[in-house]
Amino acid sequence: MILTEPGACAVPHDIPLSAQFIPAPVPGTVAAALERAGLFDRENPEPLNTRDAWYLCRLFDAEPGDAILRFGGLATLCHVFLNGEEILFSESMFTAHEIPVTLSGGDELALCFRALGPRLSEPGPRARWRPQMITPAGLKNFRTTLLGHMPGWCPDIHAVGPWRPISMVQRHPVSIDNVSIRAVLEESGVGRLSVSLHSNAENPAMLLRCGGMEQPFEKVGDSHYSAILKLSDIEPWWPHTHGAPRLYALTLVSDGVEYPLGRTGFRRIDVDRGAVDDDFALIVNGERIFCRGAVWTTADIARLPGGRADYEPFLRLAAAAGMNMIRIGGTMAYETPDFFTLCDELGLLVWQDFMFANFDYPRNDKAFLGHVHAEVEEFLHGVQASPSLAVLCGGSEVHQQAAMLGLPAEFWSGPVTDEIIPAVVARMRPDVPYVPNSPYGGAMPFSPNAGIAHYYGVGAYMRPIADARRADVRFASESLAFAHVPQQRTLQRHLDVPAVHSPLWKARVPRDRSASWDFEDVRDFYLQLLYGFDPAELRREDPERYLDFSRAVTGEVIEETFAEWRRKGSACNGALVWTLQDLLPGPGWGVIDSTGEPKPVWYAMRRAFRPVQVVFTDEGTNGLDVHVINETDAALDVELEVVCLRGGKQQVVSGSRAFKLAARDTERLACTALFGAFFDATYAFRFGPPAHDASVARLRSLADGAILAESFHFPCGRGKALHDAGIEASFTRDDGDWFVDLRTDRLAQSVHIDVEGYRADDDWFHLAPGAMRRVMLHALSGAESDIPPAGEIRSLGSSHRVAIEG
Repeated sequence: MILTEPGACAVPHDIPLSAQFIPAPVPGTVAAALERAGLFDRENPEPLNTRDAWYLCRLFDAEPGDAILRFGGLATLCHVFLNGEEILFSESMFTAHEIPVTLSGGDELALCFRALGPRLSEPGPRARWRPQMITPAGLKNFRTTLLGHMPGWCPDIHAVGPWRPISMVQRHPVSIDNVSIRAVLEESGVGRLSVSLHSNAENPAMLLRCGGMEQPFEKVGDSHYSAILKLSDIEPWWPHTHGAPRLYALTLVSDGVEYPLGRTGFRRIDVDRGAVDDDFALIVNGERIFCRGAVWTTADIARLPGGRADYEPFLRLAAAAGMNMIRIGGTMAYETPDFFTLCDELGLLVWQDFMFANFDYPRNDKAFLGHVHAEVEEFLHGVQASPSLAVLCGGSEVHQQAAMLGLPAEFWSGPVTDEIIPAVVARMRPDVPYVPNSPYGGAMPFSPNAGIAHYYGVGAYMRPIADARRADVRFASESLAFAHVPQQRTLQRHLDVPAVHSPLWKARVPRDRSASWDFEDVRDFYLQLLYGFDPAELRREDPERYLDFSRAVTGEVIEETFAEWRRKGSACNGALVWTLQDLLPGPGWGVIDSTGEPKPVWYAMRRAFRPVQVVFTDEGTNGLDVHVINETDAALDVELEVVCLRGGKQQVVSGSRAFKLAARDTERLACTALFGAFFDATYAFRFGPPAHDASVARLRSLADGAILAESFHFPCGRGKALHDAGIEASFTRDDGDWFVDLRTDRLAQSVHIDVEGYRADDDWFHLAPGAMRRVMLHALSGAESDIPPAGEIRSLGSSHRVAIEG
């Protein structure tokens, strides 16, 4: 690869013989190639869209003869030459190309990615509005990702290069192509599998196999064949929080030769929009699903990779956190079928935006609209058999942008989201609900009490946590953005600078463009609200303690907010946190840092998202309610215990109840019903000083005594319940795995387990006095499993650190 000035070389032969080329992997990007050569710093990126990028390759291993060159994705304006002759000009990053060629042996393939930067200033169709978040405005005229063009949170790393695979296949006299797969779960529970294809074989004998059954293909047209297979004993595919994500292998047998067609799952998705079209709830296989998860960014901002190995660490952490939905937003890029294959396996629903966001896109440009049609068809064809695909959306914040600028409703939409995309979706994936935009519905698109919202009342707009209920959120496709602080070990390795005031630190803190505040200010607001400390004073006097409170507070806000949304009687049907992963190490929006390590908030989400859950809600003078949730398909025999503690230690009042918790059910109980008498658990009546500073709810399985879930309530605030707890800790090894055994003499808030080379199964959790708590340790890559672990335990209320050694 070599970079040249824009237009300096019209054809490959114009490149000087003295040019210094660098190796460039394909698939890959210019940023990735330069970074490997030590010529690019993702933390201080230089513009990559101001020069032409040439990729040259000799096809030494290709045999002479007819072949097909396949280009999976070229970012963005790309001329392709074979032996000096141009064979393709691509104008969209999101469309693939198949080019028939005749090879002579030792052929030269050259790709020239023209500088997009100068083109972005060219005039295009007049827009009715300009977004503030994305620059420059000329991006609306080109089909390319918006990553790298969103100041305030995304580094200016421009997507340039062959970011998806380039391959070559020799023409075969017998070909099978245009394979179409559709798997449907009928209301009767019968699975219906339809497969159609083209084959140029002469009267082929073809069978479709799935689930232990088979069906012959029938000829339905010229070289066109179809088979429909019904499976009566099918096991449905479920999101993993509600059942097993069952998949079935598909096999085509043609003239005795087996061709694997991948795997699919059978599921049925409907949307309940309410009696007056003001709701949005996903119904999967007849069951209402509370969707929770996060918004995907990218596995690597420089490489924009699309391989299973790149996706798997992040998606496995998402599933492990109890997430059941991932949204790919319209400001990102399409991911490959490998992403959806993993989501199929892990039981993760996918909300897929098409790549349109904020802009007023061209309405009458035939070439542009043609690119849109092609990219939608190609994307849907690649994921046609994926049961995880749950929602298709026209894009992100297009309607909201127009509405917030004061334009009337008739200006909000356009042919891309209202005509082209839904028509293709209805033809290719009629089993997947379509929504024109996110957010969508209500008097204003961004009104959270109707349809789909982007809810930042709690979060960016610094509303009290009670706003989560007051806003009457129905479905938040993004929400709860904070500057989440990573674990200290991550900062030491990747951002070892003074927190907050270092310019290097501040550069990693997300902010809305032109706003006078950033998301660290948002986090500080909630630190003061929940703990009663002045963040500036705490940061000045004890910066290490300030960081620990900062790590804890965003998780506490998320746990309490989701408790409101999951309680019995809530109108909320789901919420996705913004975002899943950071683009660079530091205090970004991601709940997983860019190195792949979960941040403290990830553990809080894991607790908040448990399928079997117990949560408190403070109902003021109506008392303290406890809600018990069972999303699984099996009834559970459980015991619920609630204890109120004074000084984090002394039991003031307690009560318990054993009962059978039905499958797919939520129960609400007043704590006074458990106590058998009145007790001011919320400290609403204030008859004298508070009698307690914390309440603890435990849900225990009667089958084996295991603690299924815990919840905590602080009637006078978390700051009034900070104690210098005496924590005892020790390591235990059982069947080759290491565990930490913990016990405390009084309530310890946000207990952190810091063990080099290991990741705790739970972290930054509250530890109640009494029974021993055992936490499993997961060895990180490269950890020496034979060497006993060593580390320390600390909590928010104590300055003491408990050293432990194996």
